[in-house]
Amino acid sequence: MNQKKKDYLGMIIVLILSVGMIFFSKFIYKINFLNDKVHRNLVYEEALVTKVDKELLQPDSKVPGIMLGYQDVEIEILKGEYKGKKFNIRNSISRVYNIKVKEGMKVVAGIYKDKDEISDVAIYSYKRDGVIYFLIGIFFVLLIVIGKIKGVKSIVGLIFTGVTVMFFMLPLMFSGVNPIIAAIITAIITTFVTMYLISGKSKKTLAAIIGTVLGVIAAGVISYAAGNVAHLSGITMENAENILYISENSGLKVKGLMFAAILIASLGAIMDVAMSIASSLCEIDSINKNLTKKQLFESGMNVGKDIIGTMSNTLILAFAGSSLNLLILLTAANMPYIQIANLDIVCTEIIQGLSGSIGLVLTVPITAFVSVFLIKNNKSEKERGSIYEKFIKKHSGKQ
Repeated sequence: MNQKKKDYLGMIIVLILSVGMIFFSKFIYKINFLNDKVHRNLVYEEALVTKVDKELLQPDSKVPGIMLGYQDVEIEILKGEYKGKKFNIRNSISRVYNIKVKEGMKVVAGIYKDKDEISDVAIYSYKRDGVIYFLIGIFFVLLIVIGKIKGVKSIVGLIFTGVTVMFFMLPLMFSGVNPIIAAIITAIITTFVTMYLISGKSKKTLAAIIGTVLGVIAAGVISYAAGNVAHLSGITMENAENILYISENSGLKVKGLMFAAILIASLGAIMDVAMSIASSLCEIDSINKNLTKKQLFESGMNVGKDIIGTMSNTLILAFAGSSLNLLILLTAANMPYIQIANLDIVCTEIIQGLSGSIGLVLTVPITAFVSVFLIKNNKSEKERGSIYEKFIKKHSGKQ
């Protein structure tokens, strides 16, 4: 079987595994247990703004670019049980719910029901999924055009990773498995499949897999230990109240969620570093077979030193970017240092960023060591036979 056929076969197998995982996820845990006590009589449907009858809007005096007031509009439901029905509603526009519409615009409507009768209809949000699909399409096209067959493999690997997180890791967590264990298993599976799909069966791939897994585990262990010492449970995370409600109605363990989040968030960067180190060492060895283990390891460390600077920044900035609102609030609050430095939510974010970065840095020597071991110790039978013949020839003359 030629390489092209192997590539296509590998992608088909991964896609079949993805479909299988979606199908069997319900046997792990069926995620439909949560009853929304507040919005249980509310349904969301796609709607079209057919007319704007009246609007009374004025600029916000405090926040530039925002209009406040109301619009009287007519909307038509495009899908679902109420497809084709039209409703005249008042669209109130405030700083928080700032959804200004115009004729011909598609929106998401919230339909409130009371005893199977419609009690109210409101505009919930703009219909944004089209933009998301468009960006995904551009991303996939660029991957295919620039990456060719490897770009297609990347798309398949991305699909598998998303499916594994949604239909394997989350059901495991809901079924009562420790979130850290669930995240580690997910990391191992996605790393193994993605690496083999992209790079095939080789020493480079095996070294990258081992380096990634050990690096991610290191990040998880460090974050868990630091979190315990700092008395952080993860309950102070965003949407903590909703998470606690979910945990009361399932087997979800809240305490390990923060650490599981660190594992998954750092996985991509750690995987990138591990493959870069393993690939570089394999390439160096193929060019110069005379390098010793020590010299090859030092080469890997030199490559790693150039990588970890930017990659560490990537992780820290990613966590900082996700916490930008928090940083703004803390800066505006003018809190004393001792209060800010010991806030649970601040410590949680810092530990998340640093643990992921430490795991990334440790990935460099781990991957370099594993790569050198596999490259220099896994000789072919022909090489071993040649060494044996030289040994016999050398010592036979002395007898």
